[in-house]
Amino acid sequence: MSTTEQRLVAPSRGREEVTPSAPAADAPRPPAEVPICPDPDALRALPKAELPGLARTLRRRLVEICSHSGGHLGPNLGVVELTIALHREFRSPQEPIVFDTGHQAYVHKMLTGRADLTGLRTAGGVAGYPDRGESAHDLVENSHASGSIAWAHGLDRAHRAAGAESAAVAVIGDGALTGGVGLEALNLLAADRGSRTVVVLNDNTRSYAPTVGGLAEHLGALRSGEIRAGEDMFTALGLTYLGPVDGHDLEALGEAMTAARAAAEDPRSAGVLVHVLTRKGAGFARAESDAVDHWHATGPFPLEAEAAAAASPQTWTSRFGAAVLAAARSDERVIALSAAMIDPVGLTPMQQEMPERVLDVGIAEQLALDTAAGLSAGGRKPVVSLYATFLNRAIDQLLLDIALHGEDVTITLDRAGVTGDDGPSHHGIWDLALATHVPGISLWAPRDAERLTAALPAALATAGPSLVRFPKGACPPDLPALAHLPAGEVLAGDPGAPVDILLVSIGALAGRAVDAAQDLAGTHPDLNILVLDPVQSLPLGEDLLDLAGTARAVVTLEDGLCESGIGAMLGTRLAARGSLGAPGPVLRALGIRTEFIAHGKRDAILAAQGLDAAGIAKSLRDLL
Repeated sequence: MSTTEQRLVAPSRGREEVTPSAPAADAPRPPAEVPICPDPDALRALPKAELPGLARTLRRRLVEICSHSGGHLGPNLGVVELTIALHREFRSPQEPIVFDTGHQAYVHKMLTGRADLTGLRTAGGVAGYPDRGESAHDLVENSHASGSIAWAHGLDRAHRAAGAESAAVAVIGDGALTGGVGLEALNLLAADRGSRTVVVLNDNTRSYAPTVGGLAEHLGALRSGEIRAGEDMFTALGLTYLGPVDGHDLEALGEAMTAARAAAEDPRSAGVLVHVLTRKGAGFARAESDAVDHWHATGPFPLEAEAAAAASPQTWTSRFGAAVLAAARSDERVIALSAAMIDPVGLTPMQQEMPERVLDVGIAEQLALDTAAGLSAGGRKPVVSLYATFLNRAIDQLLLDIALHGEDVTITLDRAGVTGDDGPSHHGIWDLALATHVPGISLWAPRDAERLTAALPAALATAGPSLVRFPKGACPPDLPALAHLPAGEVLAGDPGAPVDILLVSIGALAGRAVDAAQDLAGTHPDLNILVLDPVQSLPLGEDLLDLAGTARAVVTLEDGLCESGIGAMLGTRLAARGSLGAPGPVLRALGIRTEFIAHGKRDAILAAQGLDAAGIAKSLRDLL
């Protein structure tokens, strides 16, 4: 084992230190730590003999920083040596390095002037993904997988058109390469003679979970030597294939990057692919030994050996996992699908009990939805479980493959609404607006865990496409209904009296809606503020429209875009009922402004958007 592969385990007290353990008497001593270089020029000037010490320092700081802030620790521990080698050979930002996905760019940030990752993933601090606002070295935010090769190839074409002789580099994982756009980009690049695009395939055999499909089997055969260089699929396409290379051997990586540059500068060849083998979580024992995802992402954690953990609060994800397992037990037609995220979306319990009925399609949401459409047409009851933000990648399949054909596909969206720490690409704020444009879709946005448990079987029993969305984190306390109306469940107010303000709450903000209504009622006891959860939010029911038409004012509340979501749709429908003689109620749609929202804590972002109880109460008062 090389010094760069020493595990960070201390010899006593069960503590995992942020420095390597003491070596055995016959083992090489670990290198002395070397300060993190302030910029890539300083890194290139660093003697080769000091690079192992730099790698050791970077690993120690990654563990320390993530122990306080949380973050994508496992992927970054795996690319320490690789990132050093990239920045020594390629001159960022003139020769851009595009990370796919950007959660593996912490080391890149540390080597480009952000050694301490100050305020990582907190408001105003360093983002968890590349960020153009932070550095010229961060060209592509790129936290939705598989786009890096196309970005790098496009940059390369632009450079050549301008007469510049510089390379462009894409760093893509074997998991991300299962995405369609990654394979499409390889296809195009392989026929572009004279391209200076270098694709670095960071093969750690997994995304969250082990990589699936024929590509994974092919890479495995290359790793084992069963298939040799020159017999690989990349060479067959027309690319220059280099590898496999030990991704934790600094000398081998340096030689490979030099060879990649030479191949990229050969005008007779197309793009270059360097196959690098890394270990996710490398150098940190807890991450390397974690069978689920090698600490792909973590919250803050103690560096001392952990004591017995207190019972965690029930999360939306775990409650969904129980619900989908119950549905599968009661109906053998239920099949679950996910796009390389079985555990993060709650499907692990079902996978453990009935693995033949859980399908991982790789990082390919379009494929997941089209496969589900075929399963539905064949008589199955598919449940596609995604993060809400990743539904954006498959809207065409939802619209024209599933909805157009009326297929019975249920899509569950975890992390819906504002998510927080991962920033603009991960907020799940687009799905409600998208859903309002899909004919025949049904949508549930449960307000609490009990309603989530009921929503999934309701969706499975409903003809055509269905969405069930829920946020990230712990479930709120259950919020029981005070009364049941044809339009939905009453959470506050007097359902038998004339309605002054009808507050229609969509989803998990319902508790805040009730608090806001009670706040206003405390100062205006004469007002009847009716808080209503429609339970099934789409299609908009005539009963809801009838009730809304009787109110003096209608306010909608949703954890999604306010200008094009369910509130906007309700307003359009109510306006269509109005006339000069009966213009209808005053309307307000509360939700997220149409903008990209930076990383920060969920509650703080909601408050800034006026979606905490105080902000909702203010919006209600503004109607008076």
